[in-house]
Amino acid sequence: MENQTDSLVFLFVGFSNDPQLQIFLFLIFSIIFLLTLSGNITIILIIRMDPSLSTPMYYFLSHLSFVDVCYCTDIVPKMLVNFLMKHNKICFTNCVMQMFFSLLLSVTEVFILSAMAYDRYTAVCHPLHYIMIMNKALCTYLVIGAWIMGLLFAIINTVPIFGIQFCGLSEIKHFSCELPPLLKASCSDIFLNNGILLFSVLAFGLGSFLPTLISYIHIIISIMKIHSVEGRRKIFSTCSSHLIVVGLLYMTGMSQYMKASSVSSITLDELFSIQYSILTPMLNPIIYSLKNKEVKRALKRIFTKR
Repeated sequence: MENQTDSLVFLFVGFSNDPQLQIFLFLIFSIIFLLTLSGNITIILIIRMDPSLSTPMYYFLSHLSFVDVCYCTDIVPKMLVNFLMKHNKICFTNCVMQMFFSLLLSVTEVFILSAMAYDRYTAVCHPLHYIMIMNKALCTYLVIGAWIMGLLFAIINTVPIFGIQFCGLSEIKHFSCELPPLLKASCSDIFLNNGILLFSVLAFGLGSFLPTLISYIHIIISIMKIHSVEGRRKIFSTCSSHLIVVGLLYMTGMSQYMKASSVSSITLDELFSIQYSILTPMLNPIIYSLKNKEVKRALKRIFTKR
């Protein structure tokens, strides 16, 4: 296997071979990449610089923005290089590293979103005990736990890759080294790998989705008990941004990793991947900042001081 890792090269087969279209896509994804970096870094800086945003919700949001910066950086730069290169190649080691960090960051993100859902549940359903429950220690443990879950998921699905064989110049029918397209490029039996992937997606997916679902069931019940229309609207507005992000991420991510191979296609796989690995990191700061008056007020205060 050592000789294989030293000499094995993958060829990306994604998007189009039309040079004009590749230039257009290069420009589009370059703009998306810059917006993602600038938007998320701005969110992180605002939260760090403004004392009024030193709350659990913004603590989780800053970590979410950091994960999004790392996630997008793991995928997009290599994609942009491929748009300008005649042969879109990547060696085995770099491919596995890209896949590892993609798995790590994606699962870390969903568990941070789960922690944010619990934070919203505590704020809505237990407002008098919110400060006591969502203390600094608990928030730190939740973020560390999210990273540990991401690391475990990445290790569980990366280690078995070294036990399968790839023949010659293997083609990855995708724009990045994601696990499902990488497994399809193998010329050996991948039944065990697919089984591990399915089991881990179900375990980690439900492990993050169920707390989010339960939290929002309790939130909805609490909202329905409020007689004031204005009160309902105010509480729902604090949760709507998070619901949008969670919905986008789970619908596309779970569909990509759990759909049957019979309904798989290069275009469908790429569209799903673009949504959760490129567009969602770009949309997160837009969704949270444009719908959040506190963030806009903090940004205004920072610029006013300067």
